[in-house]
Amino acid sequence: MNPNPKSRPGASSPSSAAGPAAPRPKSARRRSRELALQGLYEWQISRAEFSVVRSHMREQEDFGKCDNARFDALLQGCIEQAPALDSLLAPHLDRPIAELSPIEHGVLLIGLYELQHCLDVPYRVAINEAVELAKAFGGTDGHKYVNGVLDKAAVDLRPAEVAAQRLARSAPRAE
Repeated sequence: MNPNPKSRPGASSPSSAAGPAAPRPKSARRRSRELALQGLYEWQISRAEFSVVRSHMREQEDFGKCDNARFDALLQGCIEQAPALDSLLAPHLDRPIAELSPIEHGVLLIGLYELQHCLDVPYRVAINEAVELAKAFGGTDGHKYVNGVLDKAAVDLRPAEVAAQRLARSAPRAE
C-alpha cells in the first residue's frame, strides 16, 4: 500500500480569482485514523503482532501530528476485536469478508469500532471519516460501499441516535 493517499482530481480547493485556496490541515484524529488504517493493512497482510505494527506506524514521518491515544485505541481495538467486529459487519455485506479488499476491510473495521466504542464521535462523523479514508486509500467506488455498509450497521449499533437524526431531517423547517 502506498503510505500516501491517492491524488484525486478536484481534491484540492477550487481556484478563485485571487488564486487557489490553501488546503485545510488534517486534524490529529484524521491522521490517527489514516495511520491506524495503514497499520491494519500491514496486520492483515503480515499477521504481525500488534506491538510490531504499532512500532512500524510510530516510525512514520507524520506520526507526531496524530492523536496518539486515538491511534492506539483504533489500532489495538480493531486488531483485538476483529472477529467480533467482523461478526457485526457480516450481515450488512453483499459478499464474504474474505472477498473484501484489505483497505475496505480496514476502513470498515475502523468505522465499526468507532460506532461501537467512540460514543463521543457522532455516528454521521464516524461514517463520514470512514468514507474519507476509503476515498483517499481505497478503490474507485469503495467509498460508496463503505458508506452503505456503515449506514446499515449504525442502525444496529446506535439505533436511538440514528432515529433522532432521521426524525430531525424529516421534520418540517420553520420559516
